[in-house]
Amino acid sequence: MNDALSAAPVSILVLCSANQCRSPMAAALLSRRLGALPIPVAVRSAGLLQEGEPPSPTAISALVPYGLDISGHRSRRVTVADLTWADLVLGMAREHVRHAVVTAPDTWPRAFTLKELVRRGEEIGPAKPGEPLADWLDRVHEGRERAALLGDSLVDDVSDPMGGPPRAYADTAALLDELTGRLAGLCWGLSADRLPGER
Repeated sequence: MNDALSAAPVSILVLCSANQCRSPMAAALLSRRLGALPIPVAVRSAGLLQEGEPPSPTAISALVPYGLDISGHRSRRVTVADLTWADLVLGMAREHVRHAVVTAPDTWPRAFTLKELVRRGEEIGPAKPGEPLADWLDRVHEGRERAALLGDSLVDDVSDPMGGPPRAYADTAALLDELTGRLAGLCWGLSADRLPGER
């Protein structure tokens, strides 16, 4: 690990629609990645819909190969307090970033889809040694336009596997594992390879 973004605690909020599949999966994978850091990292997830619902059983099964158990998770509806708390807001799709920015406009410079943040981050390069997360996000954010949040995007959205076959959930888990690994490398210099014990 290098010293990029390694000095300060970090709060990350992951958003999807129902908070029963993509966001709890991504939050669990990212938490595991960032558990290697010598700083406090808090990763929460929330959604736009109902509260108190368990994850999809197929989503739970999709994370078993990664040594992760999200069966105890219950869905939460995102609040302004959640968005204010977060140093970084990661939507699974543009609609989730749109909701965050409409709900709490100040989140705009630090709210991205996971795919967008990885894509733009790889374009500008990883965080510099000792660079605060907010400063790196400012550089990644430069040149973004709010109009880019409109509609859906194959480039920026992680498709929702809810209601699909088990293979769709497994593919989503693999994609989220890859993306969170790349993000961990960009921000904190962690290896994007699979973690020990993963099959």
